[in-house]
Amino acid sequence: MKIQAVRGMRDLLPKQKEIFRFVEDKVRDVLRSYGYQELGFPVIESTSLFSRLVGEATDVVEKEMYTFPDRNGESLTLRPEGTAGIVRLAQENGLVYNQVQRFWYSGPMFRYERPQKGRYRQFEQIGAECFGMPGPDIDVELMLMTARIWKELGLSDDVNLELNSLGTTESRSDFRAELVSYLLAVKDELDEDSLRRLETNPLRILDSKVERTKDLLQGAPVLSDFLDDDSRDHFDGLCRMLDKRQIPFTVNPLIVRGLDYYNKTVFEWVTDSLGAQGTICGGGRYDGLVEQVGGKPTPGVGFAMGLDRIALMLEPGFEASNQADVYIASTGDKARDYALSLAEDIRDGRPDCKVVVNCGEGKFKAQLKKADNSGASLALIIGDDELECGQVSVKHLRESGEQKLINADELNGYLSDYFSKE
Repeated sequence: MKIQAVRGMRDLLPKQKEIFRFVEDKVRDVLRSYGYQELGFPVIESTSLFSRLVGEATDVVEKEMYTFPDRNGESLTLRPEGTAGIVRLAQENGLVYNQVQRFWYSGPMFRYERPQKGRYRQFEQIGAECFGMPGPDIDVELMLMTARIWKELGLSDDVNLELNSLGTTESRSDFRAELVSYLLAVKDELDEDSLRRLETNPLRILDSKVERTKDLLQGAPVLSDFLDDDSRDHFDGLCRMLDKRQIPFTVNPLIVRGLDYYNKTVFEWVTDSLGAQGTICGGGRYDGLVEQVGGKPTPGVGFAMGLDRIALMLEPGFEASNQADVYIASTGDKARDYALSLAEDIRDGRPDCKVVVNCGEGKFKAQLKKADNSGASLALIIGDDELECGQVSVKHLRESGEQKLINADELNGYLSDYFSKE
C-alpha cells in the first residue's frame, strides 16, 4: 500500500519552500525594525489552555482541535493558534506584570478543517503580541507594521484593511441579547450552521458565508450602537490616527473574529485573489486574557498572518533562485576526489557562491546537461589533463565565450571578478 501525506498536511517543494523563506525573512526584518523580540513556545499545550482562553463555544475548540491523552492521562492539544500559548508563556515567565512588551513568533498551527486552497490542517503563521499598552496607538502600530510588510512583499495593491470594535464584555452581552432576539424571529430561514451557533456563539453568525443568511443580517442590530463610551473613544482615536497616516480602511461591523477573547479593536487584512479564503492577516485586542491564566489585569493586542495564503499570492510571479552558481564536472576517480576539495576551496574563498559537484560517474555531455539544468553560470571541468597540470577548464553556460584553462590557485580571483560583473 502506498503511503501518502496525511490529508490536509501539505508538502512544500523547493520553490514553495523558497517563497516561504522569502516571506519569513521580509516579515522578520520588519518586526525587528519595530523593536519586537522573538519567542518560541511548544507545539503541544494543555487542552484547558485553549478551552479556557479561546472559548468552549468556538468552532476551534468544539470541532477543530487535535486533542489526545498522553500516557499519564493528561489531555493535550496541538496548538490551533498562537496567542493563548504566548499569553501562557509570558505570564508563566514573569514577562507581563507592570511591563511593556512586544513579542513575535512563527511556526506551525493545527486545525481539523476541511482542506481547500489556502486552508490546511497544518498551516504556518507569523504573529505579534503586545502587552501593557491600553491605548489605540499600539493598535495603530500593528496596522502600520503590517502595511509595511505588504509593501516589502509587493502586495500593497492586493490587500485591504477592515476594522471593527467589539466593545467590552458588558456591551457585547447587551448586543448579543438583541441579536438573538432578532435572529429568533427569522429562525426558520437560517442555515444549519447558524442555527447551531444561535445556541452557542451567536456573534459568529455575523461572519456567515451563506448568502441567504448574509441577506437576513442586513436588518440585524449593529454592535456599534451598543458600544460603551470608552470603547467608542478608543475606536474613534484609532480611526483618526490611521487617517492621519493615510492608511485606507473600511469599518466592517460584521468582523467579530472566531475566538472569544477579543474586545474593543478587531481587524483583518483581506484580499480578493484567493477566493473564499480571503483573510491573510487578522487580530485585535484581548485585554482580559492574562487574567484568565492567573495574572494581573494586563492590556494586550496582537495579530497573526497566514504564510500559506501569502505564499499563494506570491507564487505566480515568483522567480526561484538558481540551484548553483558554479557546477563542477569531472571524470576519473582522482578528478572526482579533487572536485570535492576544489569545491570546498571555492566555498572558503567565496561563502556566498553556490557550488554543486557532480557526484558519481557520468559522461561529460550528461554532466554538462546537469550543469545547465542547475542554472549555474559557469561549469568547471576537471579531467586527467587538467589534474596533471593543476588547472581547471572554465565553460560559460549563460553567455558566449571561449572555454579557457585557469590555474587552480587563481580560480577564486577569477570567480570574484566574474561574479562582480554580473
